[in-house]
Amino acid sequence: MNTSKKKGLGRGLSALFGDSSSEEKTKINNQSNMVAIADLSRNPYQPRQNFREEKLEELANSIKKNGIIQPIAVRHSKSSSVKYEIVAGERRWLAAQRAGLHEIPVTILDLSDVESLEVAIVENIQRDDLNPIEEARGYKRLNEEFKYDHESISKLMSKSRSHISNTLRLLTLPSDVISMLEEGTLSSGQARPLIGISNASSIAEEIVAKNYSARKVEYLVRNKKSGNKEKLFDANILQTQERIEKILGLKVNITNKKNNSGKVTIEYKDLEQFELISKLLTKN
Repeated sequence: MNTSKKKGLGRGLSALFGDSSSEEKTKINNQSNMVAIADLSRNPYQPRQNFREEKLEELANSIKKNGIIQPIAVRHSKSSSVKYEIVAGERRWLAAQRAGLHEIPVTILDLSDVESLEVAIVENIQRDDLNPIEEARGYKRLNEEFKYDHESISKLMSKSRSHISNTLRLLTLPSDVISMLEEGTLSSGQARPLIGISNASSIAEEIVAKNYSARKVEYLVRNKKSGNKEKLFDANILQTQERIEKILGLKVNITNKKNNSGKVTIEYKDLEQFELISKLLTKN
């Protein structure tokens, strides 16, 4: 198997998302079939583990009324018990069972294991269907099982390299914090500042209980790291920070001391942002 760096979409992704040659498209379209639901099995490389009950029910009702409009992408199964393995469209397959269908339309693709994983991850991320931990575990499999480095994953997923690295780092959090991310009670923005913190679990519980924003979490963690007491956690200061950030579109940090002296720090990433700040501050 070739696991070298990818410069763009893999062959399987190209076929599924319309970036393939005319010859390949024709070959794949000719393989569209109606197959028995019982002849399909889930994708072992499917990164998505949680399917919301109410969404499945909604889709099942839609399928009862309109049928399955978009065929499910499958590949030939390596198992002797079923004919095909789902590559993309597992939620439609599950909903079709609830809708009482016996056959569903499929498009048969000739994919390797790594291409099957590529398609499963990209298809879910493009639909925003993965929670942060499912996304991270998908990237981890690409990294560990198929030897993709962070740069290769970044190009494949059309995400920044820092996004890939930060998402993978979420897997180093305590198991209870990971569960909060999976359940959706904690966002990746709220959880990211907790990476490497010894009392991450207790802080996570506080974040959820008090509904702190990601910006407030950064402030809280910074205070705890520096040994400041929690009473220095000033909600008014944070609201002001967030208000200025929305106006500037840049990250702002306000440090306020006990005597109400302090400093305002505005971060910029390039000369264009620096010139924006300069114009705003020197505007008459």
